Amino acid sequence: MYSQMLAQLEKEYPSMVAWRRHFHEHPELSFQEVETPKKIASFLRELGLEDVKEGVGGRGVVAKIHGGLPGKTIALRADFDALPIQDAKDVAYKSKVPGVSHACGHDAHTATLLHTAKVLYENRADLQGTIVLIHQFAEEQTPGGAKPMIDDGCLEDVDVVYGTHLWSTFPAGEIFTKSGPLMAASDRFHIQVTGKGGHGALPHETRDPIVCGSAIVQSLQQIVSRNVDPLQSAVLSFGAFESGGPFNVIPDSASILGTVRTFSKDVQTMVKERLSEIADHTGKAYGTACTLTYEDGYPALLNHEKETNHVQQAARVLFGVDACQEMTPMMGGEDFAYYLLDKPGAFFFTGAGHPDAFPHHHPHFDIEEKAMLQASKMFIKLIEVSNEEAAADG
Repeated sequence: MYSQMLAQLEKEYPSMVAWRRHFHEHPELSFQEVETPKKIASFLRELGLEDVKEGVGGRGVVAKIHGGLPGKTIALRADFDALPIQDAKDVAYKSKVPGVSHACGHDAHTATLLHTAKVLYENRADLQGTIVLIHQFAEEQTPGGAKPMIDDGCLEDVDVVYGTHLWSTFPAGEIFTKSGPLMAASDRFHIQVTGKGGHGALPHETRDPIVCGSAIVQSLQQIVSRNVDPLQSAVLSFGAFESGGPFNVIPDSASILGTVRTFSKDVQTMVKERLSEIADHTGKAYGTACTLTYEDGYPALLNHEKETNHVQQAARVLFGVDACQEMTPMMGGEDFAYYLLDKPGAFFFTGAGHPDAFPHHHPHFDIEEKAMLQASKMFIKLIEVSNEEAAADG
């Protein structure tokens, strides 16, 4: 029965591409998605699904397909928000919204799950268990859409949850994942340095926030190299150092923005404490006042072992032994982590690279669209594999 579904997906591919390109032309930013969830809900209802809920957790859409055979309740998730990036590609489906584009592939995630749903629903008599379709808003911007959707019940009665990300710099036709830590916790911080400004020719009459801020930046670089266990992973990076005005005026204040990426909760806590200590003591040493604002972002994404094995098994059966790659953990963040804190499951990357591929969040970003078909086949195969394992366990 599942082989029939996989074959049917091939016929759905042209429509899958058309829908992906529609969403690509009409992107919507995180927490501003209005038309996209409407389109998703309308597509699902036109298929015949009756159990479709809109406004889940804010702007999310959740639908259920009830199979005709007993089995697990399996959730499949796709995100649908875009980024504040101008689309610089010269393609027919270029974004029609100035300054906004699907520069991360969420348009493809959405089209993939919609057509997976179509095939599953049309074969529901032979489908095992219940499939929960989670169309999530606002993955790109914290606090994200996953947690409010979970709080609103999207994982209620779910046994296992799976998600994928089409990745433009991984070879097309290959699946990448690993058990345990896969993506890092992604936090942000802001250090406000308040000093005393004055004329650049009279620095002794000032408390220079730029000099103090520069010392803070240099000192904070030593947290990872001197405070973090070399066998652990952590990243501390700065994204902005803003201050000043005229070339000959020492300003009153400076602002430093950065990010912290960790896998271990203990390492995360230690880095946060050292940030505060270094900023405070450096500020006092330079006669300035330093205020740290630290915002916890998405938690680390930790794949469950059994479900990761299911992903690897499905990939090998579908695409061959060499097509399933054990990947190195990424320091990027992903709010799918919240689903895995609540339910067993796994997240994996579907290679979507092509010869002229650009990285994610780049103005020229695009994907190999065939990757959508491969991701959709993975979802259907995971339903089969998960239910086979449940039957084997009795």
